[in-house]
Amino acid sequence: MYFTLILLAVTAVMFAVGRVRSDIVALCALIALLLAGILTPQEALSGFSNSVVIMMAGLFIVGGGVLQTGLAKMLSSRLLRLAGGSELGLFLLVMLGTASIGAFVSNTGTVALMLPIVVSMAASTGTSPRRLLMPLAFASSLGILTLISTPPNLVIDETLREAGYEGLSFFSFLPVGLVCLAVGIVVLLPLSRLFLSDKSGQGDEGSQQGKTLKQLVREYRLTDDVSRLTVTHGSPIIGRTIGELDVRQRYGLTVMEVRRERKHIGGGLVPGKLMKDISQSLATGDVSLQEGDIVLLSGPADGAARLAKEYALSISFDATELEFYDIGLAELVLLRQSKFVGRRLSETGFRSKYSINVLGIRRGSMIIRDRLAELRLQDGDVLLVQGSWTNIGRLKDDEEYFVVLGQPLEAAAHVTLDYKAPLAALIMLAMVCMMVFDFIPVAPVTAVLIAAVLMILTRCFRTVEAAYKTINWESVVLIAAMMPMSVALEKTGGSRLISESLVDLLGGSSPLLLLGGIYFTTSLLTMFISNTATAVLMAPIAMSAAQSVGVSPLPMLFGVAVGASMCFASPFATPPNALVMRAGRYTFMDYVRVGLPLQIVMGVVMTFVLPLLFPF
Repeated sequence: MYFTLILLAVTAVMFAVGRVRSDIVALCALIALLLAGILTPQEALSGFSNSVVIMMAGLFIVGGGVLQTGLAKMLSSRLLRLAGGSELGLFLLVMLGTASIGAFVSNTGTVALMLPIVVSMAASTGTSPRRLLMPLAFASSLGILTLISTPPNLVIDETLREAGYEGLSFFSFLPVGLVCLAVGIVVLLPLSRLFLSDKSGQGDEGSQQGKTLKQLVREYRLTDDVSRLTVTHGSPIIGRTIGELDVRQRYGLTVMEVRRERKHIGGGLVPGKLMKDISQSLATGDVSLQEGDIVLLSGPADGAARLAKEYALSISFDATELEFYDIGLAELVLLRQSKFVGRRLSETGFRSKYSINVLGIRRGSMIIRDRLAELRLQDGDVLLVQGSWTNIGRLKDDEEYFVVLGQPLEAAAHVTLDYKAPLAALIMLAMVCMMVFDFIPVAPVTAVLIAAVLMILTRCFRTVEAAYKTINWESVVLIAAMMPMSVALEKTGGSRLISESLVDLLGGSSPLLLLGGIYFTTSLLTMFISNTATAVLMAPIAMSAAQSVGVSPLPMLFGVAVGASMCFASPFATPPNALVMRAGRYTFMDYVRVGLPLQIVMGVVMTFVLPLLFPF
């Protein structure tokens, strides 16, 4: 027992020091329990098969899909109108909105759904995400407004019924939850401003990774002479290939891309919005045109008008927004030893070897876009190339002749597949319904896994690898490795020793002191044991203590439920705390600075408020 308690203390110190990553510290503690024979291999690895851990990984994918499709940005822009654009309004909106959702959906699911939306709102207002993400995680725990909002609530309800008392109603926790939420807002508002300011020298990721796609479009003026042609019904161009049209020689035009929009319904492909699918392809000579295809052309307007007239195409000269769903842009710098130096661009075989187009060349301060085929390349030339994201990624394999500027694949990861936003919303809504409504016979973890797989199968992510990259493995491993610690504490008797000793110490004192002791013991244990396990352990102890001193068990049991839920002082205390750790760039001490004062204040307030709501 003492070995487990000492190991727990050392682990907490290592978390606080922060010299070693938190997930590695947790794994080392797990290995120590294995080597000491306290845990069996099955017990030690049980955390990695725990439904909460699996659900966390799935929720990262669902949240990533919400971000990748631009749904988060769309929702955040609407919510920002409610916040009025102020940081205070944004803070209150996050706290109240998250707590309201958390009353009916698991706090882990609530944070996973809200996280991408909150990040998007912070970016839109120029607010540091650090100011909002920790309050987001804490608000999900503060929203104990209903019986189903958190498992400890159900635990004390069951304890009451087993002891012969009347069970709790659905909204028995409402007054308690409202007080918790009010205290949380009052305490977190100054603490988040004081301790969660943006870290110096840590701006947005990718800020030093080269130009954005929009910057490249502006610099090379790609949209200055772009026309948009749509293949209409009955056009003689249907079925013909790009090569057969010979648009460069006949009309002086360059085909930039062919865009095809379709939707699946009943096995057929028809235009639509909800299940719309967009594919982009480079203008290779063998691309055959179909009705509804959109062709983007670069070149003189009169040439585009002639082409449209001859083939009965719909044409638009309005400013066309270039999209980068399947194809993208990158800049290459030719090296002095490159075999391409001194050759005409038409002789280099860029298209045949790399399957990319060269859209422009920057030579010094001059941008060249006309007659590129006959231009002889020089060392130091910067080539703007266009191709599929896969082919652009392969350019780094041939850097003996050129250097790829920036991180184009990182830029691709930030391109939102906005045409998939309605589908992502439908998947997310279905997941929430499966988690909320009891008449749907699907467990929460199953609902999350279904939603995660659907996000991938419906191509809300560009690739499967992109979906896996959204999982924050540090948080997943941290929670999975710390969960068996509760098993070790229970097996060795450490947790029961702590709880019973404190109750025995305070049992003869006033009921108020006993309530405070039960609350803070529960709160302490929840920092190292899951809140459900803590509630299961402490509920019978609280019931027995209340009966032994002859007072109502209600305030004592509510103290257990609230104390088990209000744990904010460490990132591994609850899955929501871990979910926001990386996105907010928080350290262990950030949770201590902000969460510990909140946890203490909440305990003091609840010790005095609970007897007022549920008299002894």
